[in-house]
Amino acid sequence: MRTIRASEIGTYLYCHRAWGYARQGHRSTNQEAMQAGTEYHRRHGQAVFFAGVLRFIGWALLLLALMVLAAWWAWSLTGG
Repeated sequence: MRTIRASEIGTYLYCHRAWGYARQGHRSTNQEAMQAGTEYHRRHGQAVFFAGVLRFIGWALLLLALMVLAAWWAWSLTGG
């Protein structure tokens, strides 16, 4: 049994005939737009990954700041 990809479902929902042609091995004449879409998705994926890295760094810095604040507070309570 062949796995159906999400892009195939999108193609089928957009145009049943285009999906059928693709299943038969016919190549789309709209290769330039398809390449542009692929490039857009690649850039978007990189942006999402970078946003995740920045979010992680932000949480780590917040945790570090809270630890420093707690250490300073404990030190000041002991008369430091």
